[in-house]
Amino acid sequence: MALRVYNTLTRTKEEFVPRKPGRVDVYQCGVTPYDYTHIGHARQYVFWDTVRRYLEYRGWKVFCVQNVTDVDDKIIARASAQGVEPEEISEEYHRDFLDVMDRLGVERPDVMPKVTQHIPEIIKLVEGLIEKGYAYQAEGDVFFDVTSFPGYGKLSRRSIDDMMAGARIEINPKKRNTMDFVLWKAAKPGEPSWDSPWGAGRPGWHIECSALALEYLGSSFDMHGGGDELIFPHHENEIAQSEAYTGKEPFARYFVHHAMLNIDDVKMSKSLGNFFSVRDVLEEFDPGIVRYFFASRHYRSPANYGVDELEAASKAYMRLRSTLDAGKRAVLEADKVGPREDEEKKAPDISLGSAAENAEDRFIEGMDDDFNTAVGIAVLHDLARSINDFLHETGGTARYDKEDLEGLRKAVNTLETLGGILGLFQEPEATDDLRLSESLVNLLIEVRDDLRSKKEWALADKIRDSLKDMGIILDDTSAGTIWKRM
Repeated sequence: MALRVYNTLTRTKEEFVPRKPGRVDVYQCGVTPYDYTHIGHARQYVFWDTVRRYLEYRGWKVFCVQNVTDVDDKIIARASAQGVEPEEISEEYHRDFLDVMDRLGVERPDVMPKVTQHIPEIIKLVEGLIEKGYAYQAEGDVFFDVTSFPGYGKLSRRSIDDMMAGARIEINPKKRNTMDFVLWKAAKPGEPSWDSPWGAGRPGWHIECSALALEYLGSSFDMHGGGDELIFPHHENEIAQSEAYTGKEPFARYFVHHAMLNIDDVKMSKSLGNFFSVRDVLEEFDPGIVRYFFASRHYRSPANYGVDELEAASKAYMRLRSTLDAGKRAVLEADKVGPREDEEKKAPDISLGSAAENAEDRFIEGMDDDFNTAVGIAVLHDLARSINDFLHETGGTARYDKEDLEGLRKAVNTLETLGGILGLFQEPEATDDLRLSESLVNLLIEVRDDLRSKKEWALADKIRDSLKDMGIILDDTSAGTIWKRM
């Protein structure tokens, strides 16, 4: 099955065919660093990190560009309020963005260009649009004339006439039409500015993404990503100014938009007091739990963030994590004791090798259907259930024959690999303290087994209950006791 992607430009799922064989070029709209990175940002960048991981898993090389809007009205306003330079504000909050994305396991883009470092490229693009008749200058400002571009509105499916009739934009006497948008802003006292053919000023919001995409990816690239709130006007304006400048279309072959994140069923907003920074969320929940929460919903479906949702995700994720840990321990123990003799024990009924192959096929089928991570999560739980059943039947520490051991090994590796595509199970390697704690759990299980053999049930139960209080669940099977974390 070929990968199919929902393209906002055509409103259909299309077979994904990149411009260059074996390579996928992606442009992501980056952050405007004027405050701490919020959980809504995390949905976008975790999703695109998952896309990159899956494309690489399927054999493509991915090249990603993600801009940094380090000059903006909001940055300037915060800098003025704090009595510092705008650069200090953008640097501080961009460092926060990088830090929390690193903690979430989001791989950094290949190029992360800052707007302030590409002013000449932006000026060149604006000059070209004026020369071609798509833009005009007015008292130091430069505007794009939307009526000059016949395809304006093709992404958002809006007509210029309807937009002008219903426009609620404050009338600007410099504009020819109410829907025209600014490419270059004339300088204001106390604001950052750069020299240009139209006088001192700074770039408008939309022009920066076109300039940076054209600079690093050329006149047409594969995927353009962002939240669905950017469809209009940001991405609509990007298309207009880019295709007007180059004379080539499409600007991006596939526009891929994710739905927004709500907080307790209400759109996140600082004015409503429901703003959650990623930094604060990670104080309460591990990165794997946050990524599980996002992956359990399709990216085009609205997601509701709340404590209840995160706690439910935590329990589900830890079940997967515990199964993976228990499976790895079982493989290690089996490797130590070696394969069993055929007459020693009846082979288990579960074929984990087949279960692993089936899981991989279903995972690919789901992800090939417009990156349906929710299907991927369901597949992981089905495979984990098979591993748990196998361990329960065999006691988790049994001696396996070669075929059963290889099936267990394959299932565990598949669970880890497929989970890794979603960014799960990426926590640091076990520390000495963690290895010591696992050894102590195993020792307590041996002590408990000895107590049970002596019918000292009260003490045996006390060990079981104490371990449960610490998040360790014991499962007494006919083949012995196995354990996992809650």
